[in-house]
Parts: sequence; C-alpha cells; structure tokens
Amino acid sequence: MDLMNDLNRLVGAFGPSGCETEISRVIKELAKPYVDEISRDTLGNLICRKKGSGPKVMFSAHMDSIGLVVTHIDKEGFAHVGALGGVSAKEVLYTPVRFQNGTRGLICAESGTDLEKLKVSGLLIDIGASSMEEAHKLIQIGDAAVYDTPTRMAAGRVISPYLDDRIACLVLLMAMEQLGKTENDVYFVFSTQEEVGTRGAKTAAWAIDPDYGIAVDVTGSDDEPGSKHQASALCGKGAAVKVMDRSVICPPALVEKLMGLAAEKGIPAQRDVLQFGGTDAGPMQSTRSGVYAGGISIPCRYTHTPTEMVDLGDVKACAGLAAAFAACKLEK
Repeated sequence: MDLMNDLNRLVGAFGPSGCETEISRVIKELAKPYVDEISRDTLGNLICRKKGSGPKVMFSAHMDSIGLVVTHIDKEGFAHVGALGGVSAKEVLYTPVRFQNGTRGLICAESGTDLEKLKVSGLLIDIGASSMEEAHKLIQIGDAAVYDTPTRMAAGRVISPYLDDRIACLVLLMAMEQLGKTENDVYFVFSTQEEVGTRGAKTAAWAIDPDYGIAVDVTGSDDEPGSKHQASALCGKGAAVKVMDRSVICPPALVEKLMGLAAEKGIPAQRDVLQFGGTDAGPMQSTRSGVYAGGISIPCRYTHTPTEMVDLGDVKACAGLAAAFAACKLEK
C-alpha cells in the first residue's frame, strides 16, 4: 500500500453520516485484494471477510464523518445548517466546505455574533449565491457539507480533516495487507453512522455475532496544549489499547492479551483511558448475549476540528497490533 496516497483517497472521499456511498466504494476497491468476500448490509456497512474456521473476530472502524446539513436557505442565498455529529461552532467558523455535487462554500456567521455563545444553529454556509433562487440551483435542503481542508505532513505527523475515522480505516486496510493465513474467521467492518449514535456497528455486530470485537478509532491525546488529563494516550507513543471510555469497559484479560501481543511483536503500545466519547466497541460488547470487546486506538490531537493530527508511527503500530490479534490463537 502507498500509505499517504491511500490516506488522501480516504480523506478526500465524501462520506458524512448517512451518505457513505462514495467512501464505501473507495474502501471496497482498496480492500478487494486482501479478503475473500465483501458485502454491504442494509445500513450500508461494508463488511470485508477473511474466512476461517476458528472464532469470529470483528474489527470495526467507522467510515462516516461529521458534517453539516442544510436546513434552510434564506432570501439572500445563505444556507442555514444543523450538525451531523459532534460539531463545535467556534472550531469550524470560516472553514471551507464542499457538497457532494462539487459546490463549495465557506462557513460563516452573522456579523457581530458573540463567538462565545455561538451555536451550530447560528452558522451559515456562503456558497457565493446572491439569492435564494440562485442557491437552489446549487444545493437543496438536506444536502450535507464536509470540511474542504488539505492533508499535510509535519515532522512525521499528518494534519488533515477527518482522521476521525479515516485513519482507522487505513489501519484496517494495512492490517489486511499484513495478515497472512489465520484460523480465525475475521470480519473487517467499515461502519456507518457512528458519529450519530454508533448505529452501523449495532446492526453489523448483531448479524455477524462475533466472539471478539475490536473497535479501531482515534482517541483523545493527553499532550494537547493545556490538556485537562481527560485522556491518557500520547501522540508518538504507539498503539493505544482501550481500557475504557464512556461507551465501554474492556475485559482486563483482553487488555492484557493486546498488551502482551504488542510486547511479543515489538510494537510500541500504551493504555487508553478516555473519560469522554465512545466507539463501536460499545454496541459490539452489548450485542446479543454479549461480546468480548476492546479497542485499538490512534492518539489524535484536535479531534472533530477541520485540522486533526496523528503520528504515522502510531498508525503503523495500530496496524501491526490489529494484524497480530487477527492472526493469534483465540478460544471460542
């Protein structure tokens, strides 16, 4: 795989929650050489299976992103918006955006708005239209917009929109490439609508009924300026093995299994305790009669902003650990 080229394809593919067709198509093309079968379910989850006779192992990385959805177009041609997922109004003001049909615009707010009190309902998108009629030729109510910021490198780290969670999609693709023959029945799931309630993982986990579930996602990084220590992971210190977040408390034995595999394979790893947020591990753990669920996370700075940051060494460590777990001896 060409890591940066593939990441640019993933990040550049349109795919806010509920509109994952384009990103799903890109991932399917990249995954096809490494798995035995690929399918989609009713919610649009992309399920890539490497067949085996052993325990079922489900990895899940969500392919949807946060975004904005048009709720009203005013007479001046400005689009009023609502949030798809966790959008902070202050953090996205004056960010360029694009719609699926190629229309571009800029997030703005009314002149004189108190930024400390600004909410998403106070945001508008300026697409350059001078009237409602002109705007309606370009966009419609219900159209979604995503950040249109570039992907760059900075001292071995990537700065990009939507590393949450396209970087984890890349991790799973890298793990597929590394994974040789395994007795385990491995499902690499690229889930939908995680940002609006982990909806895709719920249905995928119910259908697959795995013995083990590993969510691959970003996690908070405790080395942002002025950190309040709501997270334990650090950028550049390796794969973050999930201990807990707001959606899941992982079985200690599974945490030790992942940490042990990392030590055995020489993969840098750290423990991940996150006091906010959640991942697909939550719905996987509680599906049917319960699943042995955990997580492998990439520490990420400035999550849910238009410019997130991850360390490429952490990305490679996460891919190596995911591949190691997929190949290891597991009990049903």
